[in-house]
Amino acid sequence: MAELLKGLPVANAITEELVGRVAALEERGVHPTLAIVRVGERDDDLSYERGALKRAEKVGLGVRQFVLPADCSQDDLMAVIDEVNADDSIHGCLMFRPLPKTLDEAAACAALDPAKDVDCITEGSLFGVFANRPTGFPPCTAQAVIEILDHYGYELTGVNVTVVGRSLVIGKPVSMMLQARNATVTMCHTRTRDLAAECAKAQILVVAAGHIGTAGAASVAPGQVVIDVGINWDEAAGKLCGDVLFDEVEPIVAAITPVPGGVGSVTTAVLAKHVVTAAERTLA
Repeated sequence: MAELLKGLPVANAITEELVGRVAALEERGVHPTLAIVRVGERDDDLSYERGALKRAEKVGLGVRQFVLPADCSQDDLMAVIDEVNADDSIHGCLMFRPLPKTLDEAAACAALDPAKDVDCITEGSLFGVFANRPTGFPPCTAQAVIEILDHYGYELTGVNVTVVGRSLVIGKPVSMMLQARNATVTMCHTRTRDLAAECAKAQILVVAAGHIGTAGAASVAPGQVVIDVGINWDEAAGKLCGDVLFDEVEPIVAAITPVPGGVGSVTTAVLAKHVVTAAERTLA
């Protein structure tokens, strides 16, 4: 039976560390604060927002919510971003995406100050990830993958890691972050020839393709560590599931993240960590 790499212990450990860091900032007159910018009432946005608010309360972060109607204008949205940028009491900003198709999402992302971009929506933050420089922050989900591997004591230096997925949200940034930790990374995707064979070669397999069944029994090997980043709704089973066929893979591998209860449960803790770090940077 594989070890279950549950996210809750990771999130709790991060939270415990952040409480002390927030207290130290408060002593210096800084109250780390997150701005949440939401357009419309998408169910997934509201769910993540509730989680972020709970985590912020546990850590001691301030939160300011900027909620716009789904039919707001581009000018309305840009005015909110300008307000966030100009407010020195706001240290990090989470803007939910995708935005309604009536809005220019690229322009909105580009307008945000990279120093306050705690979820890697700006080109400045992406540059920081790809150049391994402290400009902005990596995506919270990509960072959550690293946090889980670190928490459970998995060495990355010299380890062969295969990442399935090439999005700018997960696949590409987590590949760069793993390389920055001296892992040897193979990037694959759903059109990779003989994908299962490529996956089975890895010591650590990170699956972030966004498709149910991307990795099954043929994709894994004994001793592997599997990080399932996918979150999908399985209509047939009537439940959330990952990209990995858990029931097939779990009896074979050494360790695996569950879905739900794995990577996703760490993301709000990482979000809080990025806000605290952003606040600390203002004092540097």
